[in-house]
Amino acid sequence: MKSLFREKVYKITQQIPKGKVATYGQIARLAGNVKVARAVGAFMRINPDAPHTPCHRVVALDGSLTGYSGRGGIVTKRKLLEKEGVVFKGSKTDLSKSLWKK
Repeated sequence: MKSLFREKVYKITQQIPKGKVATYGQIARLAGNVKVARAVGAFMRINPDAPHTPCHRVVALDGSLTGYSGRGGIVTKRKLLEKEGVVFKGSKTDLSKSLWKK
């Protein structure tokens, strides 16, 4: 059985628009528990509903691309984000331009 918290995490992730990213901590805070960013990462790793739940739009606090269980790993994650219009600064997303404001 899915936990209520996990369902909230997936529902919030589904709201991240193309061209924007959210951090694991931001998703945790919006779901009601700021201390469980790692759990959000675990939920993204086992995301049963990709691409409807766009786990590739969730990044680390500093904009780094961490983990991506889809084919091609982080290289594919970056390509997907670039195609959607996310701005990068070096190897990290430019959070000043691409962070989802929610």
